[in-house]
Amino acid sequence: MPLSDRRLPSATDEVSAEPKRRVARGNAAQQVSEVGAGATLASEKGAPEAGLAGDKPAGSAGATAPFGAADPFGDKPAGKSTPKAAAKAAARGAGKGVDEGAEKRTAKPPVKTADKLAKLGLTRAIDLVLHLPMRYEDETSLTPIGHLLPGGIAQTEGVVFDNEIAYRPRRQLLVKLRDDAGDELVLRFLNFYGSQVKQMAIGARLRVRGDVRGGFFGMEMVHPAVRVVDEDTPLPQALTPVYPSTAGVTQAYLRKAIDNALSRTSLPELLPEPVARAHLQPLGVPSLMDAVRTLHHPGVQSDETALIDGTHPAWVRIKFEELLAQQMSLKRAHDERRTRAAPAMPRRKQGDESALVARLLKALPFSLTRAQERVGGEIALDLTQPHPMQRLLQGDVGSGKTIVAALAAAQAIDAGYQAALMAPTEILAEQHARKLRGWLEPLGVSVAWLAGSLKTKEKRAAIEAAALGTAQLVIGTHAIIQDAVEFARLGLVIVDEQHRFGVAQRLALRAKALNAADGARDFQPHQLMMSATPIPRTLAMTYYADLDVSTIDELPPGRTPILTKLVSDARREEVIGRVREAALSGRQVYWVCPLIEESETLQLQTAVETYETLVAALPELKVGLVHGRLAPAEKAAVMDAFTRNEVQLLVATTVIEVGVDVPNASLMVIEHAERFGLAQLHQLRGRVGRGSAASVCVLLYTGPLSMTARARLQTMRETTDGFEIARRDLEIRGPGEFLGARQSGAAMLRFADLENDQWLIEPAREAAAVLLEQYPEVVLQHLARWLGAREHYLKA
Repeated sequence: MPLSDRRLPSATDEVSAEPKRRVARGNAAQQVSEVGAGATLASEKGAPEAGLAGDKPAGSAGATAPFGAADPFGDKPAGKSTPKAAAKAAARGAGKGVDEGAEKRTAKPPVKTADKLAKLGLTRAIDLVLHLPMRYEDETSLTPIGHLLPGGIAQTEGVVFDNEIAYRPRRQLLVKLRDDAGDELVLRFLNFYGSQVKQMAIGARLRVRGDVRGGFFGMEMVHPAVRVVDEDTPLPQALTPVYPSTAGVTQAYLRKAIDNALSRTSLPELLPEPVARAHLQPLGVPSLMDAVRTLHHPGVQSDETALIDGTHPAWVRIKFEELLAQQMSLKRAHDERRTRAAPAMPRRKQGDESALVARLLKALPFSLTRAQERVGGEIALDLTQPHPMQRLLQGDVGSGKTIVAALAAAQAIDAGYQAALMAPTEILAEQHARKLRGWLEPLGVSVAWLAGSLKTKEKRAAIEAAALGTAQLVIGTHAIIQDAVEFARLGLVIVDEQHRFGVAQRLALRAKALNAADGARDFQPHQLMMSATPIPRTLAMTYYADLDVSTIDELPPGRTPILTKLVSDARREEVIGRVREAALSGRQVYWVCPLIEESETLQLQTAVETYETLVAALPELKVGLVHGRLAPAEKAAVMDAFTRNEVQLLVATTVIEVGVDVPNASLMVIEHAERFGLAQLHQLRGRVGRGSAASVCVLLYTGPLSMTARARLQTMRETTDGFEIARRDLEIRGPGEFLGARQSGAAMLRFADLENDQWLIEPAREAAAVLLEQYPEVVLQHLARWLGAREHYLKA
């Protein structure tokens, strides 16, 4: 059975039967026209490989276009050109080697094409060489039309016996093929050009590849890839690479551009022999140049399965190199921060009763857990240093991160500095303000609240208090980073739900601290980032390796375990009955809905509809409604009423996902739970179970469930451990959701997969440590090759 095109590293088999035997590929295989791509391929002999003196970072001299004398194909100038001009262009390029930065060109491709390639990050020759296939297509065999099965991807061949432009129900090109056995296949094109109609004229032999489906006239393909071939055109002998692309850049164009760059570029081995011997040889991988060539052009003897699932030695070499670059970049960012200045905030001597930290701890109605004490000590020690803290504080839902942040703020205030806490939503920021005011204001600390919903007079007063320094702690939303907001002496920045803020936003808050610099150069405040979503270990070792990470791995005593139940929407009335019982017994209930407007595609019940239904079904209860479209004052009023137990049932969207703390709430119903992500479900569930009463979370789902949705709901039922949930969420979704805007301005790992390739992380970390210590010049070359100018995103 042929291998279908599959995205690395997963694999799904193609549905087809009885393929013809493979035929050796000859030179004629190159001489076929790609009708679907709108390009014609001609055979081309590659230029001799050019040696390189070394790598150049993007932006350095010579780091311009990755192309040949005029065009990535290297065989014809871009745009209009006379033969004479083409000859001159060829003469200029003849015999010249190209380094990885790519030499400066006088002739360039059309601006539009260059812009599209730049979108893909392809601005240097080295970028093209390292633009590796995202999957492979198996074009090595043909499936007779009579053996095609609907639902699969297949390649077949036949002669056009009918060709017409039909207008039912819309304008489309219908091409009918017949193979040697007399079986027929319909090709349907909804968007086409006149040149395609001519190329697929009656009598033309076509080789087509695409999704097979059943149609009114039998089997058909819609917009397949099409090649005009001869009867004796041989089949490829190896897998065909498929590259990440963008609109207007065809696979044919990319393949030619990459082949041209490969013929002119070499990748010298950068790792010194001792490092290569210790860290590369045990992996059993080829040289980097051989690895790249193998992946672009798999040979006849290549292990196709290993190429497709990403375990081929060539892929292992690429993944190691990428992880090595990431580790070195992050470690450099970590070390570079230690060269900057920050306010040293000494801890008051132990036993000093006048210290704000000591007074806060004494006033608390609870004791810290051992994990909170350990983490608080790590942060307190960082604050005493004259270089900026950059620490991530993570912990499960309800583990007590807020009091740890409050203790850090108290140390900063005690040292004569201001602290600022920024949260992504007004509800979360207000919850923080309520807690911190309750803890700190009785101790004489002035706490200011700054949000977009404040009236002009209140906002002006808060801004003035921050600028004069009379507000020692400022809590708010994005309003804190407005141009009008200034601080007298900002020394500590606390960012909650840090993954929901971009680099620019965190830099803007940090810039507010310049008044506290006291003339110091490269000054920045201490920064504490909090995450309510536990970070899996593999992420902490890779994307967060530039940060110091503190983990609260213990819940406060007295928390009751939450029972999670999966309930079909068909049993909604039973669930409403359970809500009535809980509310009448004195407990409070959340009912969470995913959308606030009707959606024809998702057909989800809205919060407004559910609110109206529950008000009618439960007339004896006071029901509240809160969602993102409410004015901030209205939201605050509803939340206050729920907190004071004036509202027994709160219907809400995910605005209550984090930060809301109502210990009397012991039942949560999540509507259409199959539509939520694991991390979001876990955060929502964490709103209950905060008191001493037994708590229940009902996941109300509507079937049929997809495999992914089923896996999410099963995970929620099986565990309440946030770290285990985070690990499984990483398996299901990958790292994107954890990182959020942290990766703004830089690509994530393109080749390494944190789940399947985590065994490579430790060797890459060890090699990075050696290189950074002993071979700094190699580090710069390696980063230029793999990251170019993309290191800047680690500044925040």
